[in-house]
Amino acid sequence: MAFEGLTERLQGTLDRIKGKGKVSEADVKEMMREVRLALLEADVNYKVVKQFINSVKERAVGQEVMKSLTPGQQVIKVVNEELQALMGGEQSKIAVADKAPTVVMMVGLQGAGKTTTVAKLANHLRKEHNRSPLLAAADVYRPAAIDQLETLGKQLEMPVFSLGTEANPVDIAKGAVEKAKEEHRDYVLIDTAGRLHVDEALMGELEQIKSEVNPAEILLVVDAMTGQDAVNVAESFNEQLDVTGAVLTKLDGDTRGGAAISIKAVTDTPVKFAGMGEKIDQLEPFHPERMASRILGMGDVLSLIEKAQTNVDEERAKELEKKMRSADLTFDDFLEQLQQVRNMGPLDDLLQMMPGANKMKGLKNAQVDESQLTQVEAIVRSMTKQEKDDPSVINASRRRRIAQGSGTTVKDVNRLLKQFEDMKKMMKQMSSMQKGKGKKKGKQMNPFSFMQ
Repeated sequence: MAFEGLTERLQGTLDRIKGKGKVSEADVKEMMREVRLALLEADVNYKVVKQFINSVKERAVGQEVMKSLTPGQQVIKVVNEELQALMGGEQSKIAVADKAPTVVMMVGLQGAGKTTTVAKLANHLRKEHNRSPLLAAADVYRPAAIDQLETLGKQLEMPVFSLGTEANPVDIAKGAVEKAKEEHRDYVLIDTAGRLHVDEALMGELEQIKSEVNPAEILLVVDAMTGQDAVNVAESFNEQLDVTGAVLTKLDGDTRGGAAISIKAVTDTPVKFAGMGEKIDQLEPFHPERMASRILGMGDVLSLIEKAQTNVDEERAKELEKKMRSADLTFDDFLEQLQQVRNMGPLDDLLQMMPGANKMKGLKNAQVDESQLTQVEAIVRSMTKQEKDDPSVINASRRRRIAQGSGTTVKDVNRLLKQFEDMKKMMKQMSSMQKGKGKKKGKQMNPFSFMQ
């Protein structure tokens, strides 16, 4: 996952200073040396690193830290705030033109993920902002670029404007804007051509499109996997086109994260969105404060809550909570809970958002195998209604039947049944403790132990 190495290095450094009642200049200097190395290793631009270290050092040896009651924690607060400021301080939202449609030009090098990002952004605008976008296929050079956008448009049930591969991209862009006006569309998202590197022909064409359709937003799509190169690309495009924002793709991959930290400082262009996976709904608004928290190992609780609010039925969740408190959970409830969690996205991504997840025993570097969840689902679905409501009736012959019906083994069925019973026992204990009836500490459980 992105930032993993950086998070570990920074956390180790911050932990050493956190508990200190007194922080000397020497402590700050030593810590800054470690932070500097960690950022450079994460492929953060060296000028950006220098600027960041100076800003933190200046504040960390100032009065706000030295005279505070908890100097160690105050230093961490300074690091967090400066990291946020470096990435833009606050979320930068997508533009809305005074008069519809709002024209958005998507630009970038070939292979950065422009076409997919156009579709993801269209999906985001419809779902989160109730907008009706028109997609424009203006990349006439890359084989199958138009086909790809039309396929994504069908998938989203959204219109795609195209004049084929023989048309001039400038005419396509102008035609799309006219079409959007006729159909009263809110947004026009123009998928432009890319090259393997920045060249005059590419820039000339993009400048022409820009002057003809006067976009409210020029979003540069950059591949976070390319690290420092992504920042250089951003500089080149920004010089020629005055880019208004960046979209970082593949931020879910094994990236060092340097591009996310450097782009705003180097180009003065905010990162507006981050691609967190290949699926059409895996595009998230970029929140500098949340990203800083994740980088420093403090988790990203707000994003986790937002995902839950979007994907979990609140009324049903309250009912399930009541059942859990009374330890009256059935396998049907368990299955429903499992599905709601899976709807929130890949489980290892959710784990990354939990504060201190990388330090929790058994969860550090957890690779949650989704196929194990599918197996659990299959086992539960092979049970009868009576068995789901009252697992105590599941004898040896029933276990064999369930294993056969779910394509698993009796051992797998036994493990899940034991896990379910342990979970119910733990709920009972927790419920008793909350009521003040029991002082006995409940056995700690790993919520993903049924997959080990």
